[in-house]
Amino acid sequence: MTSPPDRGTTPSPDGTPIAWFRSGTGPPIVLVHGATADHTAWRTAGPLLATDHTLYAIDRRGRGASGDTEPYAIAREYEDVAAMVDAVSAAEGQAVDVVGHSYGGRIGLGAALLTSNLRRLVVYEGAPAPGGRSFHGDAVMARLESFAAVGDREGLLTFFLAVVIGMTPDELAAYRLAPSWPARVAAAPTIVREMWAEATEDAGPERYAAIRIPVLQVVGGESGPVFTEGTWELDRLLADSRVVVIPGAKHAAHHTHPEAFVAAVREFLEAPSVSA
Repeated sequence: MTSPPDRGTTPSPDGTPIAWFRSGTGPPIVLVHGATADHTAWRTAGPLLATDHTLYAIDRRGRGASGDTEPYAIAREYEDVAAMVDAVSAAEGQAVDVVGHSYGGRIGLGAALLTSNLRRLVVYEGAPAPGGRSFHGDAVMARLESFAAVGDREGLLTFFLAVVIGMTPDELAAYRLAPSWPARVAAAPTIVREMWAEATEDAGPERYAAIRIPVLQVVGGESGPVFTEGTWELDRLLADSRVVVIPGAKHAAHHTHPEAFVAAVREFLEAPSVSA
């Protein structure tokens, strides 16, 4: 019997090839990384999940081995993930779970409205900003665009991580040493378009209120209010939702607290039934 491929591409409805990387064995999960990352963002938590799940970690459009198509819209990324879910469901013969981090979680929410093959969804701090708040303001966007205009990818990434994500200087210094840093720098130009897109009507909480599948939101106990308050606001809108807080974590528990993150994901996905 021929083994399934460990990597490949799936076409999105607009023709953009979305790259995926397969590992593990068991019920299928599509992993959707956040801003500036690629599939290697799951290098810490992924192997833990892969002990009892088949993982399909994607490169979102505009980075890694995936293609890109202009003009950009977050709705195209919803379609990317929905197409990936449908393809994996057909290949595996069963419904698919999705785990998304940050902007990847937001994309997972949108994809849940486009496919009937998505069983359960995990969103790590991917909720819209709480009412009256924003992940950015005019001054922040102007600064990000100024870095982009002169091609300063590292400056753009560093400013984004410090000001929008809220990393401390020590956290940033450690992050620069991670093997994923060069790939994140390469993907930095996607930050501006995603920051604009996350504030559009297509990415607003009212859109996601129509989701009926079970959703787990994971939030760091030390994350900033824009992440935590947005998580609880979305929780109140969703039909079948629960929230898990990981003590001591910030916006990247899949790196800093992988065991706790994976335990929360596994408990939610593997439960025989989930009630609101």
